[in-house]
Amino acid sequence: MTPPLLQLDVSHTISGFSLDISVQNAATGITALFGRSGSGKTSLINLIAGLSRPDRGRIALGDLVLFDSERGIDLPPEQRRIGYVFQEGRLFPHLNIRGNLSYGMKRRGENGQLASFDHVVGLLDLEYLLNRHPSSLSGGEKQRVAIGRALLSNPELLLLDEPLASLDAAHKNEILPFLERLRGDPGIPIIYVSHNMEEIVRLADVMVLISEGRVLANGNVEDLLSRLDLRPLTGRFEAGSVIAATLVGHEKEFGLSRLSFAGGELLAPMVDLPLGTPLRVRIRARDVTLTTRKPSQMGAQNIYHGAIIQMEADTGSRAEVLLDIGVPLWARLSAKSAQELKLAVGMRAYAMIKSVAIDGHSLGRQRVIGGASSE
Repeated sequence: MTPPLLQLDVSHTISGFSLDISVQNAATGITALFGRSGSGKTSLINLIAGLSRPDRGRIALGDLVLFDSERGIDLPPEQRRIGYVFQEGRLFPHLNIRGNLSYGMKRRGENGQLASFDHVVGLLDLEYLLNRHPSSLSGGEKQRVAIGRALLSNPELLLLDEPLASLDAAHKNEILPFLERLRGDPGIPIIYVSHNMEEIVRLADVMVLISEGRVLANGNVEDLLSRLDLRPLTGRFEAGSVIAATLVGHEKEFGLSRLSFAGGELLAPMVDLPLGTPLRVRIRARDVTLTTRKPSQMGAQNIYHGAIIQMEADTGSRAEVLLDIGVPLWARLSAKSAQELKLAVGMRAYAMIKSVAIDGHSLGRQRVIGGASSE
């Protein structure tokens, strides 16, 4: 079934800040709104949810028009069939968790697929929390309950506004697997707001890059993160390539997994998932070493040969190099090293990546539809 199209074409000014956004994306999987704090991400989803009214424009989800300034349409939030999860769970403190979840069912619409109470409880592992109250829950548990309550309202679209922003690293890692599950089960499209690149790489199918109230780029995560021109906005220090791969084997004695991708195989930290699982791996540019001679010693487990397709100066002391190894691979090295190696567009070079340099948390599952990767 063809997913509905999410159409945004709105202008809005508030407190001197101007938002002018135009996006059309298939409403499927997770679409990330990425940008620095103050770029307009939360303002945009408040317009989608109906919590704020645009000055002009149109917002539609498939055939359902949520807002149209020319036609005088402005559906109230309760009629938009949208679930909204804020940075903090905003649970009802006087109700236990069962009561908070049941409240979501009171707001159900009649259309769409209805997720059962038991299914959502199982999906988010909430069974052991049902008789407890919000005051006794951790931050990650509260967010899981908030997501469950939103799902039980039977939304056509789920908005997540930096749901991990208030959590420490341990609780973020606790909730990330549950967020991954939401891409295929129950299959509700999600708009995920974040300024954390690790979350985007692990969760998102599509990224919309927003800066100062404008869309600068819109496309799949792998493509956008391989663009050198976007590096000031995607993050210089943490910048790198995102590669679609498949888990094909393990070297358990060394705590490593083998991932197959268009450029060959990649050794990465052990991934405890079934063979054949589609994955996405992020390789930071600063963790890639380049040389023009074939390495004689295997200090790095991952060695690839490819052509330089783009070079740019990052600062006076650093150079950015994009290498085609079957997929784009981004390397950052000193300007001095680039000069000594006489690197130039069109020449071939070897790229080396240490398996220990690949952060296990950067390995995210790709969304799968009908047994094939959707990427």
